[in-house]
Amino acid sequence: MSDDVVAPETTRLRVPVDGDDRSVRVTIVGCSGSYPGPDSPASCYLVQAGDGLRTWSLVIDMGNGALGALQRYVDPLQVDAVFLSHLHADHCVDMTSYYVLRKYHPSGSQPKIPVWGPKGTGKRLAKAYDLPRKPGMDEEFSFRRYGDPVTVGPFTVESYEVDHPVPAYALRITAHGKVVAYSGDTGPIDALNDVAADADLFLCEASFRSCDDNPPSLHLTGAEAGDVATKAGAKRLIVTHVPPWHDAQTIFAEAVETYDGPAELAAQGAVYVL
Repeated sequence: MSDDVVAPETTRLRVPVDGDDRSVRVTIVGCSGSYPGPDSPASCYLVQAGDGLRTWSLVIDMGNGALGALQRYVDPLQVDAVFLSHLHADHCVDMTSYYVLRKYHPSGSQPKIPVWGPKGTGKRLAKAYDLPRKPGMDEEFSFRRYGDPVTVGPFTVESYEVDHPVPAYALRITAHGKVVAYSGDTGPIDALNDVAADADLFLCEASFRSCDDNPPSLHLTGAEAGDVATKAGAKRLIVTHVPPWHDAQTIFAEAVETYDGPAELAAQGAVYVL
């Protein structure tokens, strides 16, 4: 099956994936870097695939404003697992609202779902909502630390530690022979070459411009994002996590100078079918 992209539509609501469909569907729920922008929530991506019986839905990061937008594309009670790349607010803070939704939904008690993240994720999220550590959010979520590859429905998810001021991880998600790579937030690091190796879709952050005096071990420039995609042999590059204070087209122009494959700027609501 050829790869397709569906343009953003603010009216699109919860488009299901057929359980028998062998495709992988990636929806950009939020792509603004560092804080929500006027056109998008902060980081959040929905990855879906069928297993022959039903659709499985993974949420990758849950930044500021993401939960509201997520409801356009999936029933939040039908999410199977959440993967948090790291614990900066623009990647995880809407988990506090998701906790409320799952705890107090009028349909009744909801089953726990697994939430993978760095060490201390449960404690950090409980503190963010001013909950006591015990039980915190442990009755709504089963918190698990990154380590060995994990399987959720048709998906295998591998985590790679990357270069950021807090423990942070990039993710490589495989289903039906398709690979979605996600850089998370990171400075340049060799591990990204493994994350994005031959990926069908590479969601790569680019928060910096090459013309600036950027701090180390924090983010990538557009040129660095394109360079990683080229070295890794990624088949398609999506430049994401551009902060609203920058002109996204400037950063994107850097990326396409160092990557000559298909590339786009991430846009809230865009859907990629692999």
